[in-house]
Amino acid sequence: MSEEISTSNLIELISGRRTIHNYKEGLCPREKLIEAIDLARWAPNHHLTEPWHFYLLGDESVNAVIELNSEIVRASKGDEAATAKERRWRKMPGWFVMTCCRSDDPIRNQEDYAACCCAVQNLMLTLWNEDVGVKWSTGDVIRDKRFYDLLWIDQELETVVGLFWYGYAEEVPKMTRKPCLQITTELP
Repeated sequence: MSEEISTSNLIELISGRRTIHNYKEGLCPREKLIEAIDLARWAPNHHLTEPWHFYLLGDESVNAVIELNSEIVRASKGDEAATAKERRWRKMPGWFVMTCCRSDDPIRNQEDYAACCCAVQNLMLTLWNEDVGVKWSTGDVIRDKRFYDLLWIDQELETVVGLFWYGYAEEVPKMTRKPCLQITTELP
């Protein structure tokens, strides 16, 4: 990428990115996701552990995840909630999962998870720059052993950071943040 990005464009990209809840029909080109993953891997990571892995879900995997999630929701909230959730999830155009390598060292686990979060931000900003929105989901389904089994993820070696949906936004939500001085403390 040889194009220069201006400070104002960078500010607009970062402050304008939103979590997208509703998507237009149709997939964005797979190349855009691959480009975003390629840039995600440049996130800072202590000792260059590169702890992330991306699983791109096809129709069979998506259907299996939706069925598992419906089962989980049905058990805790009933049939109506499960049916509503399934209907909503079937509208999600693109799906992927990101995992983080596990370590026996709790400090490394924390550092690697933080690196994965940085990678997610890189990925989401890259896609947002291409008018593609993302939603990062961390619901009950990703903590269920059956989810790991469905996606052939070894739970002893990796932990799921999130289930992600991506596509073209049907609507972009408005958002505000606390003022900078409200979240900043100056110490002597």
